[in-house]
Amino acid sequence: MLLYIIRHGDPDYANDCLTEKGKKQADALPKRLAVHGLDKIYSSPLGRALQTARPTAELLKLDVQIEEWMSEDVAFEDLNITNDAGERVWAFSCQSTEIFSGDAVREDWYNHPAFATCANAKAGYERIARASDEFILKLGYKREGAVYKMIKPSENRIAAFCHHGLGTTWLSHLLSVPPLIFWASFNLSHSSITILHFTNNKNGLTSPRCLVLSELPHIYEAGLPLLYNNEIKL
Repeated sequence: MLLYIIRHGDPDYANDCLTEKGKKQADALPKRLAVHGLDKIYSSPLGRALQTARPTAELLKLDVQIEEWMSEDVAFEDLNITNDAGERVWAFSCQSTEIFSGDAVREDWYNHPAFATCANAKAGYERIARASDEFILKLGYKREGAVYKMIKPSENRIAAFCHHGLGTTWLSHLLSVPPLIFWASFNLSHSSITILHFTNNKNGLTSPRCLVLSELPHIYEAGLPLLYNNEIKL
């Protein structure tokens, strides 16, 4: 099974929709995703994710199935802090060296100083982990520790349109990478595609391997600006 985790396009967060640039990014995705096709499309219920999924669903003639747990709203409530300017921001948006200045692989990572004012970090992460396990089980693979038992293995290609904060947290769990390490070391660009491969092994166990992280070939093909978060030229 291949799992495609796709971040929404350039957003208008205030109105929970895509900007004009974001719409162009979403319109560029179907051509890339149609190369080998998809079997199912899932999405966060938020407007910016749904708008990103819609052009691909229309081209491939697939329904978009809503997964409430993929919403970023609840994740942000659990994993936000108030910065020195009085703004609510993701707890892991701090300078990465702040995370690595301590023990980033500690089991009680939620007690790291970077998360000192983030009351629900542990519960929030565990909620996403449980929801992930239920979702992957629905696709035919049951989590057991850091691996998955193949209940109903398939060669399906599954797309999940979601978000940055939710996506990086989810990937940390899927790949069994300590969350502080993942948050500090990896990122997802607007409309980027991350692909995980659940190899159907003969012994009935599998673990997802990341084939690509935050790839953007559709953006290049469409002649759109290659920028990370509208800031860094890629």
